[in-house]
Amino acid sequence: MKFHRRAAGWPSQVAVFPGSFNPPTVAHLALAEAALGQASEVVFVLPEVFPHKDFSGVGFAERLDLLLAAAEHPRFTVATSQGGLFLDIARELKPHYSDAALHFLCGRDAAERIVSWDYGSPDALTEMFAEFGLLVAARDGDYVPPSVHAAAMQRLPLARDYSEVSATEVRQRIRAQGDWEHLIPPAIRAKVGQLYV
Repeated sequence: MKFHRRAAGWPSQVAVFPGSFNPPTVAHLALAEAALGQASEVVFVLPEVFPHKDFSGVGFAERLDLLLAAAEHPRFTVATSQGGLFLDIARELKPHYSDAALHFLCGRDAAERIVSWDYGSPDALTEMFAEFGLLVAARDGDYVPPSVHAAAMQRLPLARDYSEVSATEVRQRIRAQGDWEHLIPPAIRAKVGQLYV
């Protein structure tokens, strides 16, 4: 784990937000800001490798620069990791937050992917949820976790529905020369326009 900017203090509850941030959107920031109601620090993690995503176009360094510019809240930390699975990231983070409980931020779609992923072991989810929990925001509907894992998952309420906002949508709108600026934090709109055109 490499920290590029770190919040001050020693939090007891940490919300971990991994993503490709290709590019960061207003939904990413809204999710992180909502998590500050349940955690004292949010750690944005940009993995070097993601097991379920293929990167093309805008590179890792450029996406990191965008994330650093967008995630300016004093309780936001920005880091990069070598691993891409939540368990890999949790184990990279734990030495830096040894006394803190870790909770990964995600939307309903990601929560479904996490629970249905083939980890190669029937006990993998139980082992993972012994190390971290999930804060799950609605995305095209609320997520209802399987009862066996319900204790490890908490609903993360958002002030409004961001289901229509995604990095994929931003990229598609830019390619189609559509209206995309309102989906991007003001601090990075100009840079996103340069990188993604």
